[in-house]
Amino acid sequence: MRPGPNIPHPKLRGEWAELRFMQRATERGFRVTKPWGETAPYDVATDHHGLFRRVQVKCTLYKRDNSYVCTICSSHVLYRPDQLDFFAALVIPVDTWYILPILATNNQPSIVLSPHLKNSKYSPYQEAWHLLKR
Repeated sequence: MRPGPNIPHPKLRGEWAELRFMQRATERGFRVTKPWGETAPYDVATDHHGLFRRVQVKCTLYKRDNSYVCTICSSHVLYRPDQLDFFAALVIPVDTWYILPILATNNQPSIVLSPHLKNSKYSPYQEAWHLLKR
């Protein structure tokens, strides 16, 4: 079993997901920066040839039918486009990332991710690391 599901505390699991994101982004040629403290509305910034993207990292274990529900708000408060550029959502049980522009989430507090479906609503964002380069 992958380590993520074995981390019972949600805050610790979120920190683990941030580390996983930074590792995967670095493997793909990005520089990553973590803001100091906890007041920034984003978790990580990526840098690709001077193009900075503010990324809020989320993860989910919550399965609904064959899909996964991922909460993308903070304490019931929605993020705004002036606060961040992308969500990076890790579906822990299948080790799959979604790289979603904030505008693609339509101001929803949660999204349903379906890694097993090729034509689901968010399938264009599955492992879409290239979007951080634009």
